[in-house]
Amino acid sequence: MPPAQRHPTMADVAQRAGVSVSTVSRTLRGLSTVSPDARRRVEEAARELSFVISRQASGLVTGKTGAVAVLVPTLKSWFVGAALSGLGEVLLGTGLDLLVYSVSDLAERAAFFDRLPARRNADALLVVSFDLTEQESARLDDLGIPIVYVSQQAPGRASVYVDDVAGARAGVRHLVNLGHRRIAYVHAARGPSGFSFSSQRRFLGYREALAEAGIGLDEQLVVDVLASGRRGAEEAVGGLLGLREPPTAIFAEIDQVAIEVMGVLRSAGLDVPGRVSVLGFDDHEMAEWMQLSTIAQPAEDIGRAAGELARSLIDDPDADPARHRVLPTRLIPRASTAPLRTPHPRPAPDAGSTAERSTAEGSTRTAG
Repeated sequence: MPPAQRHPTMADVAQRAGVSVSTVSRTLRGLSTVSPDARRRVEEAARELSFVISRQASGLVTGKTGAVAVLVPTLKSWFVGAALSGLGEVLLGTGLDLLVYSVSDLAERAAFFDRLPARRNADALLVVSFDLTEQESARLDDLGIPIVYVSQQAPGRASVYVDDVAGARAGVRHLVNLGHRRIAYVHAARGPSGFSFSSQRRFLGYREALAEAGIGLDEQLVVDVLASGRRGAEEAVGGLLGLREPPTAIFAEIDQVAIEVMGVLRSAGLDVPGRVSVLGFDDHEMAEWMQLSTIAQPAEDIGRAAGELARSLIDDPDADPARHRVLPTRLIPRASTAPLRTPHPRPAPDAGSTAERSTAEGSTRTAG
């Protein structure tokens, strides 16, 4: 029976790569404090020796788990999916694992903040599109690991987000420049773990752009989608179309709602954008296919930026924990918005009857 082979150690990798054991450790843990040349030599030596670092053993020495956790309200959201895709790309190149905690109802939420599983399983926590109470924020602060808030600005805490106010302002200006003054705003539906930060900021941008254009805020033009899906959009649009002066343009808080609004309008026989222009916010993957004008936010780039920020905070415990990054939005005009169609002038109240009398009189004279 052949003698048992000795498994290669970190010292073996260091000897072959011509570096110290600490450099091997930093390289295999994905830390950024290793030069590209040293990293290349360590990785080559590890491959040649078939060396695999034990996550548990490394954690005992370094106090690190080698994982980043993410808290999200749902996995069905286009934005959450795109942000996680960008985040995964960053972590893949650093050797960090990704743990996702989806908290979609009140029971799951209570259980998460009671147990705080990220305390034992992650080196950093990213809070993505998730509203927290003051007590919940304080609970996360007690974790003792970096916390990064994604898609919102959290005072005194690391944050990555877009300027929702500026984006919404640009969208409403676009509609105003097309001649629209009756511009409605449609809020998206909110679930048990709904997210209000972006909603509030986008609505603020809407109001600021109206004021800038000298247009007063008409509360009747601000409606909520009370239920997700087509039914909620039907009820919201029905309320707008029932107004004495219905809107000529609709700005929906997110693209998903904007697409549903377009469907409802067309089902009612109203041309988009001939009768009503529609604008969204996100640049959802369906927006281009539906030719929806929108305010685009770089969801995958937001995820990448959040991953890079989390990694830097893990690598450098003394780094400023309140750093934030603001990414730009941009207006993408497509076929769902167009210049306001000038309404046909209505005849004077008695014009029709006058014309009818003239025609009748003429007919009588001809007959006689």
